Amino acid sequence: MIDIKFYNTLNHQLETFKTVEANTVYMYNCGPTVYDYAHIGNFRSFLFADVLRRFLELVGYSVNQVMNLTDVGHMTEDQLADGGGEDKMELAAKRLKASKKDGKAKIENPEDPFQAAQYFIDAFIEDSNLVKLKVAEDYSTDIDLTQMPKATDHVLGMQKMIQQLIDNNHAYIADDGVVYYSVESFEDYGKLSGNSLDNLKGGAGGRINDLDQAGKRHPADFLLWKPDDKHIMKWDSPWGVGYPGWHIECSVMAKAKLHRETIDIHTGGEDNIFPHHECEIAQSYGTHGKPFANFWMHARFLQVEGEKMSKSKGNFFTVRDVLDGRVTGNNVDPAVLRFELIKAHYRSNMNFTVRGLEDSAKSVKKLRDLKAKLVAAGGNVNIKPDISLPTLNDFITALADDLNIAGALGILFSWVNSEHANPDESLSVLNGIDQVLAVLEPATSSNDSEEYDIDAMCQAIDQARADKDYAKADQLRDELNKLGYVVSNSEHGTIAEMKLA
Repeated sequence: MIDIKFYNTLNHQLETFKTVEANTVYMYNCGPTVYDYAHIGNFRSFLFADVLRRFLELVGYSVNQVMNLTDVGHMTEDQLADGGGEDKMELAAKRLKASKKDGKAKIENPEDPFQAAQYFIDAFIEDSNLVKLKVAEDYSTDIDLTQMPKATDHVLGMQKMIQQLIDNNHAYIADDGVVYYSVESFEDYGKLSGNSLDNLKGGAGGRINDLDQAGKRHPADFLLWKPDDKHIMKWDSPWGVGYPGWHIECSVMAKAKLHRETIDIHTGGEDNIFPHHECEIAQSYGTHGKPFANFWMHARFLQVEGEKMSKSKGNFFTVRDVLDGRVTGNNVDPAVLRFELIKAHYRSNMNFTVRGLEDSAKSVKKLRDLKAKLVAAGGNVNIKPDISLPTLNDFITALADDLNIAGALGILFSWVNSEHANPDESLSVLNGIDQVLAVLEPATSSNDSEEYDIDAMCQAIDQARADKDYAKADQLRDELNKLGYVVSNSEHGTIAEMKLA
């Protein structure tokens, strides 16, 4: 295998990537809390994990990827180690109830949190397929539905892990019946985030004022199970009717679906580092006595036009907002949005802009035009990638340096602008690169479940003109215009370019 180095948040340094099992990667990615449509900041993190998977597969690894769907226990004040505020699924139910009054949400009982969760899961899978998340493609084609598990399907497993933590003296039952993890029982607590227990005494627990009364031992001790028979989603347990804490869910689902106590890679956004991932490490080690993941990798925040994304500022955008034209005024090809969200290094803050989308559209068009040119020159469109070819090898080498996507794209577009004397060889390179980028395939419309093969429609226009069926050619052109494409002629025939402004 090629020499690969990734930045490991746990040890705060670049490290040579090695797997527990030869030629196989076990990877867990923190997925969405399904209480609303996922926004572009969420997808920046999800697409980083997708590029990581695709790169590892390109160089020869078999990747087992799991991304969870959080549908219980995640509170609105999730910056607190044991949560606080309102359950996000309760917010989802309220949101859908209001949407149904407006006639927007097609759901039988929007006040049912399980129905609300499934509504937003379906929306997430639809959005994920548009931007080509492989784990969602697997889910949608029934390859293995277990690769995107729901937390509510694993409550019994959570209860078993909680009992193990109690038996191993890493958890305790407070006077008010709440089960807490004892952070003082794990000497490495805080290593991932750089927090010390002394620093966390200042307010990380969320129940500090009544520590003595509640029987909570340390402010940073975090919730594993809370008895609450009035909670919107609740289950029987040895500690009373209630619900699990957010952090316990991922430890349980990773073990259940990857069948390992130690996995190779765990990813998420940098907001997951503390408290969520810190707590995952503690409870997994407390259960098994082994490291949870050897590599922890985190994507940085996404800004919009230089500012923090915020609903109050009017710059809070979902994937649907972008694709359906509510950001630019025109529909956006999902491949363009994908390219925009993956083109910056995952460990740098990304600034999402309309100008950036326009530049990404030009980049995607260059790649698609090159593919069309190579096929027109007689190249085999289905030729397999040969990673020994210089350009593809250089592209891979750049990504092997902590997913240096900027360097990889620089190599790519320098090559795109060069001469291509051998169409088959060039298509082999291009197909290999697109195994990672995933932008060459025709776009789909986010407004309709029907898939549109843009290349085929362009070819149909050319054929209609050749047959002098101008009415059909005009009809196809109009369809492409409605989908947000500018249709024009070129030396290779009709081409369609996505409008962005």
